[in-house]
Amino acid sequence: MRQSDAIKMLDRWDVTGRYVYLKRDLRKLFHGEARDTFDDSLDRLVRSGILVRAARGVYVYRLTRHFSDATPDLIARNLRRGHLVYESLESALSMYGAISQIPVDRRTYMTTGRRGEYRTPYGVIEFTHTARTIDRIAPGLLHPEGRGVPVASKQLALRDLKATGRNLDLVDEQLMEDE
Repeated sequence: MRQSDAIKMLDRWDVTGRYVYLKRDLRKLFHGEARDTFDDSLDRLVRSGILVRAARGVYVYRLTRHFSDATPDLIARNLRRGHLVYESLESALSMYGAISQIPVDRRTYMTTGRRGEYRTPYGVIEFTHTARTIDRIAPGLLHPEGRGVPVASKQLALRDLKATGRNLDLVDEQLMEDE
């Protein structure tokens, strides 16, 4: 695929707000190429800076008009596609001002998929598995405008923190009780 054709195709999708892709998504967009040719084209797009390899098999269109704080959320959603993913634990509690330290360059997510940690150009993405069912989680989720995934309420984030056995020393109990 020619670089100019790739940019045109990615720009068309960017208009719809889509700029984070799995490799298989890109394969579908550029379906006319043999696998080896596609892999070579993908490598060229990364080397030229048109695509950024955020994690294994996840790519971000660098020329997007939509880049925002939601980009790590979209990467996380793609890394665990098919599973529930929501921001929780220290990231969510920090957003609410309920912990004394702000995680820098790290987002913590709960997922019904497998746990893991990914170092991306957009920060570290940490997944913690939950065995809770979606119907038990959903009432505690908020859907803020401009975010790529739901965010746990204060109460759900604290429950998740306790359930995973993480450090509670940084939690401002007074603030949590005020709610």
